[in-house]
Parts: sequence; C-alpha cells; structure tokens
Amino acid sequence: MENIRKQIAVYIEEHRNVMMDFWRQLVQIESGSANKAGVDAVARRVQAELDTIGAHTEIHEMKRAGNMLVSVLNEEVPEAPVLLLGHMDTVFPDGTVAARPFTMRDGKAYGPGVLDMKGGVTIAVFAMKALKEAGWTKRPVRLVLVGDEEVGHRNSDGNQQIMEQARGAVAAFNCESGRLGNEVVVQRKGALTYRMDVTGIAAHAGNEPEKGRSAILEMAHKVIVIQNLTDWQQGTTYNVGVISGGTVANAVPDTASILIDVRYLKKEYVPDIEAKLQDVAHTNYVDGTKASLTRLSCCIPMERMAETDGLLAKVQEAYASFGMPRPSGIIVGGGSDSAYTVAAGVPTICAMGVEGSRHHSPEEYASVESLYARAKALAYVVTMV
Repeated sequence: MENIRKQIAVYIEEHRNVMMDFWRQLVQIESGSANKAGVDAVARRVQAELDTIGAHTEIHEMKRAGNMLVSVLNEEVPEAPVLLLGHMDTVFPDGTVAARPFTMRDGKAYGPGVLDMKGGVTIAVFAMKALKEAGWTKRPVRLVLVGDEEVGHRNSDGNQQIMEQARGAVAAFNCESGRLGNEVVVQRKGALTYRMDVTGIAAHAGNEPEKGRSAILEMAHKVIVIQNLTDWQQGTTYNVGVISGGTVANAVPDTASILIDVRYLKKEYVPDIEAKLQDVAHTNYVDGTKASLTRLSCCIPMERMAETDGLLAKVQEAYASFGMPRPSGIIVGGGSDSAYTVAAGVPTICAMGVEGSRHHSPEEYASVESLYARAKALAYVVTMV
C-alpha cells in the first residue's frame, strides 16, 4: 500500500501541468445545462483522456439533455467496483466563457464552472490515471458523469441511471465542489419545491372595495404560517422565495402565487411536510378566497448510512498519509447526486472535489493547490476500500 501511495503522489506531482491544462480546457468549453452540444463536448474530451489508459467508456445519449458518460478502469476484475461521480454541466449561460475565461490569480482559478464542478471532473479523471500508472487492479473503478445535474435531471432519467450504475458498488465518492475549511460532506438535505396559488374576487379599490376578496391579503397570512413551520431541531426549513399577485394598485387583487422551498433530512418527513402545506392551503383567513398547492420538484436527501463513518475514516486516513489535515464530515442543505448513490445502498462521501467558494456566481473560484492534493487523496482512498 505504501508503494502504491508513493506512486500516486509521484504521478500527480509529475503531471501538474497536464492536469492544469485539462482543467483549463474543460472550463473553456461552454456547457451550461441548456447547452447540450457543449456538455457533450466535455464528455468527448473526458473520454479522449481516459482512452489513453485503456478505460472502457460508453456515452449514454440523452435526447433533451447533455449526455452521460460511464467509464470503467479494470473492467475485467470481478470484484465490486468503486464509484466516482460528478457532472459536466454548469449553471452559466452561453457567452460566459468569452466574458470570463479561465484565469489564475494568487493561487486561485477563476472561470464558469471552475469549482462546480470541472475541477472535480479533473480530479476524478487523474485519480484514475494515477491508479493505472501505479498498477492498482484490485477493483474496477467506475466513473459516472451526468450532463444535467444542475437542473435536477428534469429532461432525462439521469437520476435513475446513476442508481443503476451504483448498485453493487462497495463505495462512492462524489467529486462535487469542496468547501473551504477542509471538509467533506457526509449528509445532504433533500429539497422540495411547491407553488401555492390563491384566487380571490377582484373589485375597484376606490368605488367598491367591500365587494373584493384580496388574494394577496390571504397569501400574506399564509406566508407567515409557512415560514413558521420551520423546525430547526428536526432540520426542516421552509422558505417562501418568490411572491407575485395582483395587476394594479387600485384593484383588489384576485390572484396571488408563491414558490416555496423546503429542505429536509429524511425521506420519511415528506408526507408530513406536504400535509402541513396542504393544511395551510385549505385554511382560509379571508372569506371568499381559495387556494391550491402544486408540487413542482423533489430532490431526495443524501442520508447518512451506518457505513458512512467508516468510509469517512478511510478518507481521513488517506489525507493524513499525504501530510494533509484530516477533513471533517459535515451536513449541508444543498442537494447533489450523492442522494441517488445512497438510495442505491452505497455508502458515499461527497464534496471530494477542489476546494473553493462563491459557487454559481461570477466570483466563483477554486484553490489551485487543492486540485493536486485532493487528486492524491481520492486515488489513494480508492485503494483502501
């Protein structure tokens, strides 16, 4: 094992420039979730890199989303595989690369998707290459990269395909963006999105306001109730993030709508969450109004499995073996595709990608040094499971 660890370290150190160039190339490909051609170009570039080590790569064609890549090293080995996971799409619109190309300043890399998560894709690819160079053949290593994670796979069955690829794996490591502070993620909340609509009765606000039934007033009562449903102890939060209604100031409004975001830790909480929101919808504060609730989306939580702590200990050991501080395992509110590997029964550690901050913003950046450090740790922990 020590010899393998040294070979991994030597490979990464000797290929710093190659890794940097690959990272730059990925960032320079425009691949917002709506840009299928760009996402597919990223998949082809990853495939070309993995072809150099003889990995078996398949591109799963998607009609309305970026394609999915599945690449396997040591495919012929009959042991349970280790799964590496990530996504190739970004949240940025076309034209962002031209406006903000890949750049480096003061040890930080900037550019659309540099952190979330083309740095993580680079880490996964070169961890596999390091394992090949070190001659490690104990298990297959299966890399799964999807093309529409940032939009929740709404135009594909990517979530189901992740579960199919994950079943039977001994462990999964998601190379999602890491956080500053030397942390990895062991649990993520799920996310539910709802729309609530209220219908009232319109009337002239000056001549006959008494004949009106304000949908906005009804909704104002409901918003307060919804916000107060938050249960900090349970970890369930409710947020009314968008509100709209009415037409002009001098009319009693007969319509109002809100969008609600709910974050939760366990899937068994969902029926209770929905029942509470339905109760709010069906409770009237302004006579003559009525309301309806519609679920728009559901991202399941990445729950903490019994085996998660043992897998975290291996990650910590891998980091320490390279002289790096042992990362802590944290719980976060944002979702990821790690939810689907856990749903498939596979212990998972998430946020193994480059460290950085300002995700999804023009100021998004990643720590350059973390690209190499975390590639070493990922490759080595694969050998430990």
